[in-house]
Amino acid sequence: MSETSRFTVSADWLEKHLGEPGLCVVDASWYLPAQGRNARAEYEAGHIPRAVFFDQDAVVAPNAMLPHTLPDARTFERHASAMGITRDDTIVVYDGPGFFSAPRVWWMFRIMGAQKVYVLEGGIDGWRAEGRAVTSEQTRIAASVFDARLDRDRVVDLEKMRSVVADGDMQVADARSPGRFCGAEPEPREGIRSGHMPGARNVPASILSRDGKLLPPAELRAVFEKAGVDLGKPVVTSCGSGVTAAVITLALETLGHTDNRLYDGSWTEWGGHADTPVEKDV
Repeated sequence: MSETSRFTVSADWLEKHLGEPGLCVVDASWYLPAQGRNARAEYEAGHIPRAVFFDQDAVVAPNAMLPHTLPDARTFERHASAMGITRDDTIVVYDGPGFFSAPRVWWMFRIMGAQKVYVLEGGIDGWRAEGRAVTSEQTRIAASVFDARLDRDRVVDLEKMRSVVADGDMQVADARSPGRFCGAEPEPREGIRSGHMPGARNVPASILSRDGKLLPPAELRAVFEKAGVDLGKPVVTSCGSGVTAAVITLALETLGHTDNRLYDGSWTEWGGHADTPVEKDV
């Protein structure tokens, strides 16, 4: 499948297996406003054949006050079933550049009980650049039942995050850019303080891949080592709104680190509270 990670597949592999029974392709593209891309419009204009669109702004907890809040099992089950996906399928998730928003959906499917979930190396940008087929035709979806089983032990809420920061019993790896992490750059969301949680380490999601592919294991280890993350200890991943934190999760799992959780509210929640401790490096 992939030489880099047991959780990724190459474009060659996917192209070869397109159309096989039990294979589901999911376009999980999502972009920040500054990126100037519209994920839904791009999907409708041209997507990998047989791909379905996973709207990360819609598959969320009902009435959530924060962006991208993880839905309960039944809500996720309803959305995944409507996409024609079952828990036993082989699920290949992709985004535009490769490792930006796709890992979040990879993580969601896994904690909801799916076992065979992968991220496409290179994303659709790489797929297109290599001249592979795309289509604007609507994907036909067969009826299915996903049967979601949420593993809540892999998710951290605000109360748990407060104790993690206060006790220091778990490491915190923050996927935001260095400027946002240290407090030199403002947060893109209004009313959110800049900086980071006390004791957190900065592991920018953007440095964990190169040319649309996850870094080789040796290089991933070096990134974590340089950031001060001990791979022998538990880790909580975080970011702006819970999306790119999953890039760190994918990198950790690739290295065999399974004692990790994702802080779903991430910095939008933490930085939005007046009583949560925040540090700056400027």
